[in-house]
Amino acid sequence: MRLVILEVVLVIVLIAGIVATGVELVTTEHESRRLFQELEALRREQDRLHDDWTALRLEVSTLAGHAEIDRVARDELGLVEPEQRQVYLEVEVVP
Repeated sequence: MRLVILEVVLVIVLIAGIVATGVELVTTEHESRRLFQELEALRREQDRLHDDWTALRLEVSTLAGHAEIDRVARDELGLVEPEQRQVYLEVEVVP
C-alpha cells in the first residue's frame, strides 16, 4: 500500500514537472518571438537613421562648399564683391 502511494505521488510530481516544463517552453517561445520582432523593428529604425545621417552628411558638405556659400552671400544676404579701392590689406610686422 505504501509503495502504491509513493508511486502515485511520484507520478503526480512527474506530471506536474512535465506541465510546468511545457508552460515554461511556451512562455519562452513567446518571449523569443516578441524579442525577435523588437529586434527587427530596431534594425529597420537603424537603417532609417543611417539613411538620414547619410543625407545630412551630404547636405552639410553641399552647404559648406564655396559655391553654396557664395550663392547664399549674394542671393540671400545681398552681399557684393567689393571694388578694388574698397579693399585694404593690413600687414602686422612681428619683431
